[in-house]
Formats: sequence, C-alpha cells, structure tokens
Amino acid sequence: MDRHRSHNPSSSSHRQQSACKRVRDDSEGNHCENKCLRPNLYHHHQSGATPLQNPLTSHGLSTRKELYERSFPLYKQPVEIGCFSLDSERRFFNDSRQMRFYVEPDKNPNFNLRDGYRDRFIKRDDSVKEKLDHILRWIVDNKSKLNPGATVASSHALDVDFVTWRGHLTKLLTTPYETREGWLLAVTRFRNTLYISEVETEASRRERENRTERHEEMMYWGYKFEQYTCAGSYVCTAEYYIYIFFFFNLSF
Repeated sequence: MDRHRSHNPSSSSHRQQSACKRVRDDSEGNHCENKCLRPNLYHHHQSGATPLQNPLTSHGLSTRKELYERSFPLYKQPVEIGCFSLDSERRFFNDSRQMRFYVEPDKNPNFNLRDGYRDRFIKRDDSVKEKLDHILRWIVDNKSKLNPGATVASSHALDVDFVTWRGHLTKLLTTPYETREGWLLAVTRFRNTLYISEVETEASRRERENRTERHEEMMYWGYKFEQYTCAGSYVCTAEYYIYIFFFFNLSF
C-alpha cells in the first residue's frame, strides 16, 4: 500500500487515453474497472506482423531495457501496519497466530524435501482464485489503521494509492526482462484507490492443468524447505503468515 499522494484526481491525467480496456464505470464516475493485458506490439496475420494501429491499444509498457537503465529510484523503508493469518483450511484470522521465525540451518542440514509429499501433503485447489479477498477483509476490519478518522462502518476513503499483492507489482516492474510469460491484471479504481488483482491467462491455465507429477513435487520442495527453516511448532505447508506493509513514500 502506498500512501504517498502524488496525483490529482481532477487533473487532465485522468482524462487521457489509456491502454487498459474499461470494463465497468458507474454513473458517478468514481468506480471503474479496467483489465490490463501485457501489451503485444504486433498483431499476427497471414500476411505477416503489422504494428497495432488503434491508439487506445498501442500505448503500453515498453520492454526496451535501455529506457529503464537509469539511476536507482529512491525507496523508503516500509512500515508494517497490520497482519493476518490463514490456516491449513484457508480460514482467515485477524492476528499473527501463524507467524514463524527464520532459523539458520546447520552447514550440512541434509534436508529431505520429499518428506510428507506422498502420505501427508494435502494439495490446495489451484483453480480457486482468492484474488484480493483476504486483504479486503483485513481492510474492512482495520480501517482505522489506514485512516485514523475511519471506522469499520464508515465510508471514508482509505487514503492509500494502491491495494495489491507485492507479486503483482513484481510482474509489472520485471516486464522488460521477462519475455516468455504474459500477464493479465484487473484494476479497479474506487474512491481514488487502485485495486490490482491478477487474472489467470489462458496460457497459465493450460500450464497449470498440464503440470507433470515431477513438476508438482518440485513445487512442494520449496514449501518443505520453508518448513525446515521455520522455528516453532509443526508448520503445515499450506499455512501462511501475511504481512501488510505501509509505504510512506515511493519516488521514481
């Protein structure tokens, strides 16, 4: 979440053409949803590839690396404003009960990353997309932490610029360097806060549905490694502790 307000809702920047397709806009003009697709610079036809001619779709995020090879931007230290936990059944808890602490392993730990995969691992249904549901639930229960003048029942704006998962921002910022995988993001503007959620692409869906058993097991290894390096009681591989960070300023 970025609380630094650098834009003016009434400025001309809100009236300019966008590369995002507008899907919904209410009568008051304060709630709209866009779907942003990673731009393709060419349409492919039988006669060959030709540049896009539609000005609404030709503007996008360039993948030319030289445009981004500049001085490193100024980042401020993030500050934690809250947390929530999800248990092995994906139940939401507005506290830190699932928090674990990193413990550095021995030099030769001899971890067995396959342990539990065959007989104890309960695979999560990857077709169920939680999107921003858990973050939004936390926001509803903790409005006063985002806006001191707000209450749970109030309709005050959040006074933040973005609500999203950090992985979605990673996809955006690494686009010039990732040339194999596309992405699709749904963006909703509500009371001048942008809510960004990922939409599964057809290519991603096919990849998920056609994973090999070997691929599934290798994905399990990563969660098993996290379990070995976390202190405390037994940690199910499906349990997560979620930090919600608050950025005072983000300058480019």
